[in-house]
Amino acid sequence: MTRKKTFAQIDPTEAVRSFVFPTELSEDQKRKASELLKIARRNSQGQITEEEKLSAELLQLRFQLEDYINNQEFLLNRRFGYFLKIYLQILKKKRIDFAREIDIHETLLSQLINSRRRPNENIMIRLELHSNKCIPADYWFRLVEKERIHEIKTNKRLRKEEKVHVSNRIPVRI
Repeated sequence: MTRKKTFAQIDPTEAVRSFVFPTELSEDQKRKASELLKIARRNSQGQITEEEKLSAELLQLRFQLEDYINNQEFLLNRRFGYFLKIYLQILKKKRIDFAREIDIHETLLSQLINSRRRPNENIMIRLELHSNKCIPADYWFRLVEKERIHEIKTNKRLRKEEKVHVSNRIPVRI
C-alpha cells in the first residue's frame, strides 16, 4: 500500500499519537529531569578541550559574519571593528599582543576596532592568516564593502558636492 493510501486511512490524531510519545511528568519529575540534563551537559562540556572550544567559537563568529554579509540590512553596530573586537575576545588576547602578532601598531588596531579607520587589504589577509583561514580575508573585505555601500547610499553631503560636477544628465529615469 502506498504511503498516501495509508495516511488517508489513518485519523491524524491517531497518527500523532503513534509517533509522539506523550510525557506527563509531575513537577518533581520535571525538576529531577532538568537536574539530570544539567549534570549531563556539565560533564560533556568538561570533556571539551580548549582547542575544541576555540574552534567552536571561531566557527560561530564565521557564521555570524556570513549571515550579516549576506543580509541586505546594514547595522551601524555591526561594522568591521565590532567583529574584530569579538575575534580578540574569542582569542582572549590583549590588544597590544594581538597587534604585535599581526605586525601593526597598537594605535592602528584601536582605530580599527573603534571604526576610526578602515583596514586595507594587507590587514584583511593578515587576519585570515592569523585565524589559520577560519575566517577568510574576503569575509573581512565584504564586511568593509558593505559599510562603504551604505555610506555611498546615505551620504547626502557628498552627493550635493558632486552634483555640481555633473551636467547634461540623461532624460531617462528607471
